[in-house]
Amino acid sequence: MKDSLSKRDGAHEAMLSQSPKPVVKSKETKSSEEYEALQSFLRSISSTATLPPYVKGETYSSVRGVLNQCLITCAVLILAAGAGHPIGFSAVALPQLRKENSTLRIDDDMGSWIASIHSAATPLGSMLSGPIMEAIGRKRTLQVSTLPLVIGWILIGTASQHALLLLGRVVCGFAVGILAAPSQVYLGEISEPRLRGLLIGTPFVAYSLGVLYVYALGGALAWRSVAYLSILLPTLAFVALCFSPESPTWLARRGRFHDAMAAMSRLRGDPDTAQRELHELISAREKEKACGEETIRFFATVLRPPVLKPLLLINAFNMLQILSGSYVVIFYAVDIVKDSGGSLSPHLAANASALVRLIVTILACVMLLKITRRALVLVSGIGTAVCTLGLAFLLSQGPGSGITPPALILGYVAFNTLGFFLLPGLMIGELLPTKVRGLCGGYIFCLFNAVLFGFTKLYPVMKNSIGMTGVFGLFGASATLATIVLFLLLPETKGKSLIQIEQYYQKPNILWVTRNKMDNGQSV
Repeated sequence: MKDSLSKRDGAHEAMLSQSPKPVVKSKETKSSEEYEALQSFLRSISSTATLPPYVKGETYSSVRGVLNQCLITCAVLILAAGAGHPIGFSAVALPQLRKENSTLRIDDDMGSWIASIHSAATPLGSMLSGPIMEAIGRKRTLQVSTLPLVIGWILIGTASQHALLLLGRVVCGFAVGILAAPSQVYLGEISEPRLRGLLIGTPFVAYSLGVLYVYALGGALAWRSVAYLSILLPTLAFVALCFSPESPTWLARRGRFHDAMAAMSRLRGDPDTAQRELHELISAREKEKACGEETIRFFATVLRPPVLKPLLLINAFNMLQILSGSYVVIFYAVDIVKDSGGSLSPHLAANASALVRLIVTILACVMLLKITRRALVLVSGIGTAVCTLGLAFLLSQGPGSGITPPALILGYVAFNTLGFFLLPGLMIGELLPTKVRGLCGGYIFCLFNAVLFGFTKLYPVMKNSIGMTGVFGLFGASATLATIVLFLLLPETKGKSLIQIEQYYQKPNILWVTRNKMDNGQSV
């Protein structure tokens, strides 16, 4: 017993001795305090160094830990559903505002502004979300985002002129921009490897449910009433997040090791498991400090291959996903179904598309527990391309009729949602290295929403120029190219820890299909 204890103490003393004290610069006091906090924390967990590493198939968290992760995820889901309200609002508000007796009657140009300006404001929120979540934490950033969301809906509900309606859409878009990246980063950092795909994917279920909720309300209520009812979920989310812990990864990187241990213990439900995982995080952080990586400027860090490779992949896919029509179909659901022809009522088809999106999102999240990420997104890409190219061919033969056009649209929504709709959030939560995950996540969403705004705003012009045949042809071509890019570059991350995924990109890997040659037979 004494030999065992002495080995544990020896292992920790060795780690402490190998961890160099921070170089004394202008932040001498802060660095010394952080080093002392690390020493104190490591000495307080005497068994960490001898804990066995995580192996596949092992129960990683206790039942209590899994339950806590799910409950905390539910708090984020409430907010994610609230974020879906502004996305679906234009689809139900525009038809009402075009009516002759509308108090704020609009034309096509104003309608395109109402639909797209939400995405114009989102990049600003996304740009600020990175620095904010690094400064005050992931959880608090999510709570901060609820305030402008509530204010935006109040402005929309009370709008007496177009300018106020647009201002409300801008404020809501700004709020959605703030919460987009932190929600994915937060869930990625609190979840264990077995559950990470499921938990990161569930906000899209809530998001789809939020869109469906607005569609359903819009069919029975005036658009002002829909705006007022959309205040409920952001308010509930703020309260629910008050009972959630901060991300242990963020706490550990801020030097708050005991707080990180408390949060990790709650999330894993077992002190030994929590110690092992936190020890891995701290070891990686200390290795960065020993190599001098913490002193490298942010933009210099981004240009390093381990960061640049996943960053380019995520942005390339995001651009192709937008061009494949994932969000345009949500913004213009009723109009797209109407312009495509067919015997189904446009409003009924739009509601059906929202329901299909919700069901498939739930199915996809469950499938992420059993099926690899690559398999899911490749099936999604191929199905999306087949449905859109088929619809383009059908419309090129003449005006659509019967049940075929709406059926192909619903098939497109189903396949697109299965993988393409979920993948951006998964990639941000899994592929980005810990040290840049917050800032890069915000900038990725900023670029994404800036391009989405332009594409959404130009959709009416594009439709008039190339017709619905050209529109669906573009969707299909983009989906095909995205599928090829993912096949070549996307690594398989199912069941892998975030540290293991970082290590994959630290090696000279570019193409997934050649990884075994480069890694001497070892994959991620």
